[in-house]
Amino acid sequence: MKLLVDMNLSPLWVPFLADHGIVAVHWSSEGEPTASDITILDHAAANGYVVFTHDLYFAELLVARRARAPSVIQVLSQDVLPAAIGEAVLRAIRATQSNLEAGALVTVDPTHQRIRLLPMK
Repeated sequence: MKLLVDMNLSPLWVPFLADHGIVAVHWSSEGEPTASDITILDHAAANGYVVFTHDLYFAELLVARRARAPSVIQVLSQDVLPAAIGEAVLRAIRATQSNLEAGALVTVDPTHQRIRLLPMK
């Protein structure tokens, strides 16, 4: 599993995730910083990425498209830096890895995570 970190999250996530054995790239190294969410979602699906974002619109896109991929991890927190929510994100990834590999939306906040399998209705 490899993560595509959305522009609304810091590039600091890439080394943080790498330090915990998770392959990640920041969107700024993959495409245009001003690219639409649809472009990012399509790129992730075509290249086997899980989107990691702070943007709730990705969930709406998954529902509207009845998409089976890509999986999306969305963070719901005021402070979205690795120092603040990194451990919660790591716990969620470990707990939901098989779901993410099969197709899921995982929502993470500082205290828990929620999983919705794809496609969503």
